[in-house]
Amino acid sequence: MRSPHRTDPHQHAHDRSDLPDAASDLPHNPYDELGSLDDGPLEATSLEEFFDKDTARPGNEAEQEPEWTPPVHRRGGRRRRGRFAGLPLAVKAVVGLVVLASFAALGDRWAVLYAEHRAADALEDRLNLAAAPEVEIGGFPFLTQLAGKRLESVRLTVPDVAADRVSLAKVSATAHDIRLDADGLTSVRGAHVPRLDGDVLLSFADLNRELGASQVTFTGDGRDRVRARGTLPVAGRDLRLRAEATIQRQGERGIATEIGGMRLDIGDLATYRPGTRPSDGLRLTPKASADLARETRKAKALLSVPAIVKRLGMSDATAREALGDDGELAELTGSSRFARRAEGLNLIDLALDNPEVPRGLGLDPDLLDALSRLTRPALAERLSLSFELPEPERGDVRLRDVRVEEDGIRVRLTGSELAFGGS
Repeated sequence: MRSPHRTDPHQHAHDRSDLPDAASDLPHNPYDELGSLDDGPLEATSLEEFFDKDTARPGNEAEQEPEWTPPVHRRGGRRRRGRFAGLPLAVKAVVGLVVLASFAALGDRWAVLYAEHRAADALEDRLNLAAAPEVEIGGFPFLTQLAGKRLESVRLTVPDVAADRVSLAKVSATAHDIRLDADGLTSVRGAHVPRLDGDVLLSFADLNRELGASQVTFTGDGRDRVRARGTLPVAGRDLRLRAEATIQRQGERGIATEIGGMRLDIGDLATYRPGTRPSDGLRLTPKASADLARETRKAKALLSVPAIVKRLGMSDATAREALGDDGELAELTGSSRFARRAEGLNLIDLALDNPEVPRGLGLDPDLLDALSRLTRPALAERLSLSFELPEPERGDVRLRDVRVEEDGIRVRLTGSELAFGGS
């Protein structure tokens, strides 16, 4: 469609042909060229029609996209059912029973813990223990046993039980087939125990602390022997202590110790063995006897006492000759015969009549006096490991076996027809 105000460019060109040549010198107008490109009328075309022309041509047809629809998340398009809706009825019943059984088991375990706590408190008060014992009730279910007034087993562990001069590190016992005198969980009046077995441990650590005052150490030495090593203060001096103890059962409820091999070493000078046997007493060590050949003063102190000369098995003339000549003295005291006989001298016996002799050998008179009063029974009492189990009010408890182990002395025990509380 042509605009009514537009003119024909050809017409203008024709009209300009009549103008003088000076008009050709005018500047070029670019709009005239744009107007010459308008060969025909412009058609009104929408954007949709414009793009459809390019896409609807034959051979270049675009595939039409399918219409959008919202996604379906349900499986098979069906309504979701419950988690257990598809399970058989029998399976559901089993699951329900398992849940109920779990709750019942929890309730039963709670009742066991409560009963164990009540029993521990009662035993602590009744036995006057330093700490509450550990109580473990065996068997399942507990409530059924309680209703029948009969428990399958009860294990009791009591630490630190006083027994005479020592403490038992641990007492463990298991009672079997216990019959209760009770009216429910909170009203147990007593119990009857047909059979009981357990063990008692006498710890070496406790023995070292209670008997040795941290100066004597007890260790195992075989199945029935204990070795004691350490120091013992006597008259202000620490003497090295050695002893052996044999462990044995005494009667039905106790153990006893037989102390042997007791000796106290006074440095390298002398050894004291309490007792009345010929080998007991205070005697020079082999080293001290051999050193008399080099220690002239000590040798002369011995030979200057006629009683000692007689015990050494030499004549008075030989002793006087040795006292007057150091060469003869060295030859006499250096012989093995003299050393052996010097070892056999009981210095405590000599000190009674000749107190200057031990002093000449370097021994303190106060130490000799204290050793003379330290008898074998007195020293054995310090090292005694004996103890006895208390006798029960009703029933019988006996020791079955005594054995020395690495950590202490273990005693097996057994009991029968025991009764606690009740009528």
